[in-house]
Amino acid sequence: MGNPQEIIDLRADDIIRNHVLLSLGAAFVPVPLLDLVAVSAVQLDMCRLLAKNYKVEFKEELGKSVISSIAGTAVARYGASLAKTIPGIGSILGGISMSALSGATTFAIGQVFKRHFGGGGDLFDFNLDKAKKIFEEELEKGKKVAQELEKMRHSKPEDKKEEEPAGARPEPDKSGKAKEVFDQLERLAELRDKGVVTEEEFQVQKDKLLASL
Repeated sequence: MGNPQEIIDLRADDIIRNHVLLSLGAAFVPVPLLDLVAVSAVQLDMCRLLAKNYKVEFKEELGKSVISSIAGTAVARYGASLAKTIPGIGSILGGISMSALSGATTFAIGQVFKRHFGGGGDLFDFNLDKAKKIFEEELEKGKKVAQELEKMRHSKPEDKKEEEPAGARPEPDKSGKAKEVFDQLERLAELRDKGVVTEEEFQVQKDKLLASL
């Protein structure tokens, strides 16, 4: 077993990975700009959990402000949603799928917060210029990570399809499934915020929903 800091950092990696997966699903929401809201909510939840992991105070409005300042209005963050309003490029933008682009952005933001909180920082002392540079660097890595996770997620249905006779089972509606998962996550979050379920119970159920995407 590693030292306490290594364990904390590994837990942060798990938080980021889970939320990259959530972002991949959010990009399947078929309504322009609705996916942006979903991905933004995923990113905010990720940063909240990273703050908790590093025992840093988290304020939602300040968290939103920091995320927005780091990612800005770059195509890297919003292109997936905006592309849906332009005929002909609804599934691919700049050689990368919409879902992978959303996942890459979430990965990059997660890495910025992990490095900042891991270095002893908090929400009040971000060097935004430095954070933006880290974001751009990590975004390139995030594209590869998101594309790999996307391939892994799609491989299981494809494998099953090969084993079944042609036409035996219709292709699953991924956009509908993603919206259903996010609706359930939203309801779970409301129950958590009201104290009906604990944070631990919320995380267990969230992981189960993620696995179903």
